[in-house]
Order: sequence, then structure tokens, then C-alpha cells
Amino acid sequence: MLKTYTYPKFEYRCPPELAEQRSGHYPVVVVGAGPVGLAMAIDLACQGQQVLLLDNDDTVSIGSRGVCYAKRALEILDRLGCGAPCVDKGVSWDVGRTFFREGEVFSFNLRPQEGHQRPGMVNLQQYYLEQYLVERARQLPNLELRFKNNVIAASQDEDMATLRVETPDGAYTLSCDWLVAADGARSPIRQMLGLDIEGKVFMDRFLIADVVMAADYPAERWFWFDPPFHPGQSVLLHKQADNVWRIDFQLGWDADPEEEKKPERVIPRIRAMLGDGRAFELEWVSVYTFQCRRMGRFNHGRVLFVGDAAHQVSPFGARGANSGIQDVDNLAWKLKLVIDGKAPASLLDSYSSERCLAADENIANSTRSTDFITPKSRVSRTFRNAVLELAQEHPFARALVNSGRLSVPTWLVDSPLNTPDSDAFAGAMVPGAPMDDAPVAGGDARWLLNHVGGRFHLLYCADDAGALEAPLVAALGALAQDEVGVHAIVVARQGTAPAPLVTLVDVQGAVRERYDLRPGTTYLVRPDQHVAARWRQFDPARVRAAVARACGKA
Repeated sequence: MLKTYTYPKFEYRCPPELAEQRSGHYPVVVVGAGPVGLAMAIDLACQGQQVLLLDNDDTVSIGSRGVCYAKRALEILDRLGCGAPCVDKGVSWDVGRTFFREGEVFSFNLRPQEGHQRPGMVNLQQYYLEQYLVERARQLPNLELRFKNNVIAASQDEDMATLRVETPDGAYTLSCDWLVAADGARSPIRQMLGLDIEGKVFMDRFLIADVVMAADYPAERWFWFDPPFHPGQSVLLHKQADNVWRIDFQLGWDADPEEEKKPERVIPRIRAMLGDGRAFELEWVSVYTFQCRRMGRFNHGRVLFVGDAAHQVSPFGARGANSGIQDVDNLAWKLKLVIDGKAPASLLDSYSSERCLAADENIANSTRSTDFITPKSRVSRTFRNAVLELAQEHPFARALVNSGRLSVPTWLVDSPLNTPDSDAFAGAMVPGAPMDDAPVAGGDARWLLNHVGGRFHLLYCADDAGALEAPLVAALGALAQDEVGVHAIVVARQGTAPAPLVTLVDVQGAVRERYDLRPGTTYLVRPDQHVAARWRQFDPARVRAAVARACGKA
């Protein structure tokens, strides 16, 4: 039991396969009701897909676990309908500070540019995120949640996957067209199918201590190298909801995990760190090692792997859950198109290739962070400390300091789903780029990203949306009637376009600046809010060709 949180108990119900003594078949089954599995089921259900979600437990995760949720993950959660409670409950922050011994080395700001809805990071205990996701899932009539349903066997053939599921009332069998494995780092489904995951286990241990205390420290990320209160090691501090502070102490590989979790070992470390005799209570304690590994590919026939089931990284940089949520963002729309017969099954290969690229980026950054934080030789430690000393005075050395390169979205600039530029553009919004947010006026949402995502969208720039000629309005509107359906949005300085077009007024000019817009400029946006193509003039034939390419038909 925690002092600041009461764990919910989700109701178990006897599955109809057992109650009615029959087998069941479903279009999509998701296994694992952690943040990634819940997000996957919600994303598909929001697109109108029938989904069954299985989990072997009947509550949320024990302890804070995942803590930091990056701006991109928050934007995805917004699209799924549960970003706001996470931001409202969590602790928003943009600034991180790095210390060496007794002095500050430097600080950074995750959001140096104004005009974005979400902060650089929100700190929130994972159990809250899972609770909000379950609440959102229960709002969707085409999403069935089954708790205390443990998958004990899995197999597949060319047409479907088959599962054997154990419950308090006995075992039953079901099949599905597509199986999404979100069952964690140890992934029983991965093992049942005889699939491998490869990588590196790091020879170090860290203690997590969640501490309840009243403290006026700012809502920032603080990281110490070799502090006087924990000499020779590193320490990380984050503020969470409910006045819970997350502290990570590096222990070294020789530390005994069971001994280090005992209060008589943990409390003196915290007292030495605080140094002011303030009162605190231990909320949760754990010891972990970490590893950087991934599967060779993330799609295997009828089975698709997401989150920790597909890849794992060290916690430095908040790349675990954030990457898993981005897996969902990449996979769900592709799977839905395949299910609906609007894209070939080979489109799912692009899920694997694009997210393997992201996993490799995360593993590379995570490995470099870990090597800097936990040097493995006297020489590497001497180099590390020299860099930290130089960084206090010299900006060039600060780029070498690595206390965890924090999670950012992957740029898919080499994806074959992109249509390369044929016109000249300035700025960063190249094909494959994750979209920048910007303030807008029009509709119920005051931010650009709240108007796109979940389907293909077309952004068309105009000075006066009310002055668009009728043939252009008809051509833009006709795109929504295509097989895939592209919904046009007019981004304008003023005016309102005729229905059915949506108009967003670029109130501050930020959209024009960030996307290098001029009248006639057209952007095709993927359902996962990545740029697919852009042109200086609208051409329906070129748009349709780019949509086909983005759906894997080229």
C-alpha cells in the first residue's frame, strides 16, 4: 500500500467463451494493459476498430516506475483523449540542471521556443497514467477489457493467431486476425513464439526511492555526478504528483539488491542528500539494473510487438514508455488501413523499419548516457570528470556531458512512405518530420496538433479563407471522399472557408513561420502527425499519389 495512492481493483468477469462454452474470434487482440497496450487498444478503438484487451492482473502497476512523459507522448495522449488529466495531475517542467560534486555544471531548457501547448516533460507516476488510460478505455464501446486473463500459450499461422487464456474460472481458447504483444520486457508471447531479443546488459545497479516530503525545490530535473552526499556515484531527483519525490541512487554492480532496499539502508542515504533534517516518508523502494536490447524486427506474421516487448533501454533519458507510446502512434493507423483493406499487409513492414530506427536511436543515446554516467575504467572516469570540470566554464564541453539525452520524436526522413520535395522550402518541416505545434483560432481547439492526427489531413495555406474559389473548395473537399479519405484544413490569415472545409486562423503567424507557408502551399500529414509530403501549389493528382505512397502502395 502507498501513502498517497489507493490502488483500484478492476472487476473480473467470466469470459463468454467460458460462460457459453465456445471459442471466440476477434479482429484484434492486445495483450498487456500497461501504458503501451492500453494506448494501442484506445487508438484502434478511436478509429472504430473492435478490440479485445487482455491483462493478467486486476490493478495498475506497483510503484512509480515510468515517471517522465515527453512533449511528443503528451501530444499523442491528447489525440487519444487522456492527455489533459496527465498534465493536470503531473508536474510540468522544462529545465534540467547538472551538478558535479558541489557545483552546478550547466542547465538546459527542453522548450526554448514558445507557442506550444505542452511542456517539455511531465512527471507523473505510472499508476496514474494507467488509471487515466483505463478510464478512457471504458468510454469506448468497441473496446473490451478483460482483467485476470493470463495468456499461457500462443501460436499463429498465415491467417490468424491463436491464444490459450487462463482465468479464475478456467482456461479458454480464442483466435484473432491480428495480435499485438504489449506484454513487457520479459514478453511471454515473444518466448512462446521462439523469438529472440538481443543487446547488452549493463553491470550496474540503481536504487529508486519514492519519498513523500514537503519541499520547495523547483520542478526541475536535477542530476549530480559525484556529490558529497553520495561520493563516487550519481544521483537523480524528480518531483512527482502528491509531493512525491523520485530519487535514483547509483549503487554499483557489487551492491546486494535485497540489502539496499531495506529502510535502514535507504533512509541514511536520503538524510545525507537532504542535509537539513526535514521530515520525509518512504513511499516505494526498488533496485534495478538496465539493458539496451531490441528484437530484429517488430512484426512477425500476424503478431506485432510494441513497447518493452520489442525493445528496452536504460531509464536515463525517459526513452522507455515514451518510445512505446510512439510505437502505438506509428502502428495503429497502419494496422487499421490493412484491416479495412485500404492498404497492403506489407505496410506493416514500415512499422518495423521506422520503429527499429527509433529503437536504434534510443539504444545508441541510452548506451552513451550509461557509459558516461557509469564509467567502466579509471581512464574513462578521469575523462568524464575532466569534461564535467571544463563544462562549468567552457560551452564546448557541455555538449559532451551526458546525464541522459532526453526523449525526442524520431525523424523519419528516409522513410519510403515520404514523397520527396519537388519544391524549395525553408525550415525543419521536411517530409518525415514530426509536426511542430502552433497556436491557432478556429473550432474548439486552440492548437494546430489538436486538429490533425488519427487520419490523413491536408493543410492548405490561404491569405483569406473566405475568398477561395468554388472549384478549389470542391477539389479540396473531394479528397475526403476518396478510399482512404483526406480531410482538408485551410490555414489562413483571416476569413472562413465554405463547408465542409475546416478553417484555422494563424493568429500569431507561427504556423506560417514554422511550415514556411505562402498562399497555395500544401502539406499532406500522416495520421501519426508526421509530414508525408508538401508542395507550393495544390494538385489533387499529386496529393492522391502521395497518399498511395504513404499507404505502402507505391
